Amino acid sequence: MNAHFQFGVDVLLAEHGDWLRGKRVGLVAHAASVDAAGVPSAARLRAAGVNLMALFGPEHGFAGAAGAGEEVGDARHPAWNIPVHSLYGATRKPTPAMLAPLDVLLCDLQDLGVRCYTYSATLRNVLEAAAENHKAVIMLDRPVPLAGVVDGPLPEEPFMSFVAALPAPFCYGLTPGQTALWLRAKLKLDLDLRVVAARGVPPPERWLPPSPAIRSPAHALAYPATVLFEAFPALDVGRKTEHAFQGLENGTELFSKDWKRIGEEVIGQLSVVSGNGGIDLAPQGDGLRLCVVEVKNYRPALVGVALVQAVQRVWGAENLWQKFGARPEWFDKLLGTDRVRLALQAGAKLAELVAMWEKDCAAFRRELAR
Repeated sequence: MNAHFQFGVDVLLAEHGDWLRGKRVGLVAHAASVDAAGVPSAARLRAAGVNLMALFGPEHGFAGAAGAGEEVGDARHPAWNIPVHSLYGATRKPTPAMLAPLDVLLCDLQDLGVRCYTYSATLRNVLEAAAENHKAVIMLDRPVPLAGVVDGPLPEEPFMSFVAALPAPFCYGLTPGQTALWLRAKLKLDLDLRVVAARGVPPPERWLPPSPAIRSPAHALAYPATVLFEAFPALDVGRKTEHAFQGLENGTELFSKDWKRIGEEVIGQLSVVSGNGGIDLAPQGDGLRLCVVEVKNYRPALVGVALVQAVQRVWGAENLWQKFGARPEWFDKLLGTDRVRLALQAGAKLAELVAMWEKDCAAFRRELAR
C-alpha cells in the first residue's frame, strides 16, 4: 500500500472495524471502488470478515461495463452468491425489500463533484431510502478532481431529474462524504450517518475510470465543460475515444468549420470575464482540445457556456439549436434550467450569463462554510 494516501475503505478497515462487527452489510460501489493498493473494496471487506450480504450498482453497473444511459438488471455475484441490486434499472432507489436483510449500508463511489454525473443522484436516493427504512450509512470517502470548484446555476423545480437531483450548483465541489453530510442537513434526513475520510491524494496513475468515458483525472476535469455538447449530436465529445470529454469533434461534414476561430472566441470571452479560465484550448485535427491547467482558476460552467456561445456565433443560432438532431431540452436538463439557453438564444453577453448564477454560487459557498 502507498503510505502517502488512504481511501475511506482503507481507514475503515484499519481503524473502525468494530463499526461492522456483527452487522449485516450492503455495499454501494462500482468498478473504481478499490483500496489504495487497487484491490476492490468488496473483496477487501470480505477478506476482513465483514458479513457482506448485498451489493448495489449505480449507472454503468457494479462492474462498470454498461454504457451511458444503459439500463442494468439485477444479478447474483457468481462467486459469493449474494444479490447485486441495480440502482439503474427497474428501480433507481433501494427498495424496502432490498434493505430489509441489512443493518448498515456502506457507500464507496468515486464521484466528480458535478451534478449531472449521476452518482450524486444515486447517493441522494441511497440516503433517503436508508432514512426511510432506519438503516445506518457509512460513507467511505474519496477525493474528487474538482474539489472546491463551485460554478453554474442551481436547478429549478421543473427541471429536477436524475441528472439534476441535488439542490446545488452545476459544479458543487464536494467529495461524496461531504455531499452526504450536506444532503442530510439540507433534506433534514433522520439518518445515522458516519463518514470515513480519505487521507491524502492518490497519484494520477491510481485513477480507475468511475464510468467508461472518464478514463483519467484530465477527462474528469474537462467533463463539466464539454458535457453540455451532448445536446448537439452534430458535435462529438469523443465518448468512445481516448480523448472523451476533452474536446469537440465534427460529427458531420456540414460543420467542417474553423475551429481556430471558435477557440479564439472562447479565449477572448474568458479573458474578459475571468482571466484565462485555467484552461488551454487549441484546434487539433478536425476538432478542438481542452486541457485544464489550473484547477483553482477553472470555472467549468463558464467555460462550457462560453464554448456553446462561441459555436453559436460562428455557426449561427438556428444551426446550433434547431437543426441536425439538436436537443435543447437535454441542454436544459443538464443545467437544471432553461434560463441559460433562452439567454444564449437572445444574444446575451457571457458576463450576463455568468451573473445569472454567481449569487447562487456565493450563497452555496456561505452555506457550506457555516
